[in-house]
Amino acid sequence: MEIKVQLPASISRVVLVGFMGAGKSSVGALLAPRLQWSFLDVDHVLESRMGTSIAEMFATYGEAEFRRLEADLIRELLDEDRLVLALGGGAMESSATRELLLRAPDTCIIFLKAPLEVLISRCEQQPGAAIRPVLNDRERLLTRFESRLPHYESAHMTVETAFLNTEEASQVIFTAVSALLKDNIPA
Repeated sequence: MEIKVQLPASISRVVLVGFMGAGKSSVGALLAPRLQWSFLDVDHVLESRMGTSIAEMFATYGEAEFRRLEADLIRELLDEDRLVLALGGGAMESSATRELLLRAPDTCIIFLKAPLEVLISRCEQQPGAAIRPVLNDRERLLTRFESRLPHYESAHMTVETAFLNTEEASQVIFTAVSALLKDNIPA
């Protein structure tokens, strides 16, 4: 099931947002080839540039500095066209990042939504789940999830993914945005 809010008049960039386990990276990696575009995961690009993990960046620089680095990278990447971009789960907490995304021309923000229980289950099935201590503190996780929801819901479109696999979710998005693609409409 999908809920459309208001899609931009034309699209040359798709930005996927949502909580951890939403499938942003997996769906993005499937969507980009369908659109004949590039795909980037902000967390992976940041880790590559900084030469360290997201967890180590948080520990070394603190959350405020990490969010600044993240926002600077997102600003830079929004200059690229024909791009599917997966954001980290907390990127939308920054009002500067939200405003930047919502004001970026030809940019469609899509919220991949599922209930917290589904997201936790997906995270627990991922490789490396044991090194995500946040999964053990369910109360804190629920608080974080609930505080981020209004930010995610500012997206142009919401795709309910609880009963969709990543292939189906990428197809739903492709179908919704393909008529609005700027400069390139894949066959």
